[in-house]
Amino acid sequence: MNKKIILLLATCFYSGYSPFAPGTVGTILGIPLGFLISKLNLINQLLLFILAFFALSYVAGRGEAFFNKKDAPQVVCDEVLGFVTAMSFIPYTFLNIAVVFFLFRLFDIWKPFPIRLIEKKINGGYGIVLDDIAAGVYANIAFRISGFFMP
Repeated sequence: MNKKIILLLATCFYSGYSPFAPGTVGTILGIPLGFLISKLNLINQLLLFILAFFALSYVAGRGEAFFNKKDAPQVVCDEVLGFVTAMSFIPYTFLNIAVVFFLFRLFDIWKPFPIRLIEKKINGGYGIVLDDIAAGVYANIAFRISGFFMP
């Protein structure tokens, strides 16, 4: 794949170059994408998730190689899939998005077990993407048990 296309996708249309919190900026881009995906039927959501996982793992791995740094901060495509995971099967209301956004960023930065282990033990694009998916799963579960859930 062309280097320019890899950079475009890995940095989510160059949002990863943001001088302030590129991971947060990348996560923001997950909001409209997740909303669109939530409108698909369950089978199509699962198929798209699987396709996105493999495609973004490839793109993130190539982005990491380009920047020559493990989990380079400019590579934010993983944040998008992590946030989409966090919002899975949660209605897209303003309050829900805000709370899940906060929880996802918290778990993605904090990296409680086994998220940090995933980040350290799984190299390349798969590790980059899987730790964000794990943070998304944690955020989704924490949201559901927090009592904030608004239909």
